[in-house]
Amino acid sequence: MNVALGGTFDPVHDGHRALFERAFELGDVTVGLTSDELAQQTRKVDRYVRSYEERRHDVDEECSAFAEEYDREYEIRTLYESTGIATEPPFDALVVSPETEPGGVKINEIREADGLDPLRIEVVDHILAEDGEIISSTRIVEGIIDEHGNLTPEREGRASVRQE
Repeated sequence: MNVALGGTFDPVHDGHRALFERAFELGDVTVGLTSDELAQQTRKVDRYVRSYEERRHDVDEECSAFAEEYDREYEIRTLYESTGIATEPPFDALVVSPETEPGGVKINEIREADGLDPLRIEVVDHILAEDGEIISSTRIVEGIIDEHGNLTPEREGRASVRQE
């Protein structure tokens, strides 16, 4: 099975790793990594995003480990538009998060209009941080949590003060 997934992945965190793992469980993987231009357009909040090359390096490291574990092939391609590579014929499945599932539905509409079979959409649930909120790159960049969802030492101190 040929599996696609896409994103900005800045920084990579356990929520992204859950997406990668599900993709590699299903088959060979093509990761669409947003171009620098698209990364800025798709951000829901205004924040710095590292360069494509820096993000590509990190995604490559993550995918390499999963590819070895699952004995799969992978490639990383640049996304220049939000519907990305998944509208191309060779894919069978698309791995998404709950908030990107509507994009998967849109991709299937495009595929069907182009005479292609729809993709199997695999929704991977969010991974929660220790505070019960979703692990997100923005929360990591803001210093609230680390890539594994642990509260940063500064935030742990604030949480314990509130509880007293």
